[in-house]
Amino acid sequence: MQWFEYARPGTVGEAVRLLSEHGEKACVLAGGTDILVQLRGGFRTAEWVIDVKEIPALDEIAWDEASGLTIGAAAPCYRIYENEDVKKHYPGLIDAASLIGGTQIQGRASLGGNLCNAAPSADAVPIMIALEASCCIAGPNGERTVAVEDFCTAPGKNVLAAGELLVSLHFPAPKANSGAHYLRFIPRNEMDIAVAGAGVSVVLANGNFASARVALASVAPTPLFVKQAGDALAGQPVNDESIQRAADIAKQAAKPIDDMRGTVRYRKHLCEVLTRRALHVAVERARRNN
Repeated sequence: MQWFEYARPGTVGEAVRLLSEHGEKACVLAGGTDILVQLRGGFRTAEWVIDVKEIPALDEIAWDEASGLTIGAAAPCYRIYENEDVKKHYPGLIDAASLIGGTQIQGRASLGGNLCNAAPSADAVPIMIALEASCCIAGPNGERTVAVEDFCTAPGKNVLAAGELLVSLHFPAPKANSGAHYLRFIPRNEMDIAVAGAGVSVVLANGNFASARVALASVAPTPLFVKQAGDALAGQPVNDESIQRAADIAKQAAKPIDDMRGTVRYRKHLCEVLTRRALHVAVERARRNN
């Protein structure tokens, strides 16, 4: 690993100043589970590493019944799945946070880091899309908000401009009769990268789907929001036929590649299976959430 300068700002403003000053020579360390591996392996270089763990806004987890949930971009996974408000109101997030690496990794890794790394296989991103999460971004020109489904632009690339920093993720308060679930498939426990994954959310009303959202992992250059699948469920009865139709749409929307983890045909098949199973779990959760 090359030598680099290390800075640990205490405020968002200070972090933005450092990122603006050093530009492409700087990188952000939220947990380090991705960036340190990339630096050590020579896949990325940096002259400055900006550690944002000490910035309060990036480490908070705050719940409000009216406005919803805010999770700082550097808040570690273990604090998310141990938080009672998250357990009660966002069990779908627990599904993903508890899958990111092992226990030691979860002591450092964050949802914000998982998003900024912009890996197509990122486990946290599909469920965040399904839950309609948005990103609070701070930069030299102030703050802006970007929907999670618009954040990743290519493998390893995202919408952050020079000097910008992902501060937090915001999740709207869950509606009555709503539920969500994330499900992935890996070929064996030793390979902790999804062959395919599906994050879904549903809202039920009078025996029908009022609305739904479906997103996929590992089957496109970026985590894939399949709007058509959710739209196909809206207004339809809650039954196997409706769910199967949405799962088939997810399968057709997938744009995977052949690699060592699976073929195109296999991955598309998994998209149908995982979407169908995730929707059934989300429906069960929604029926309990009234």
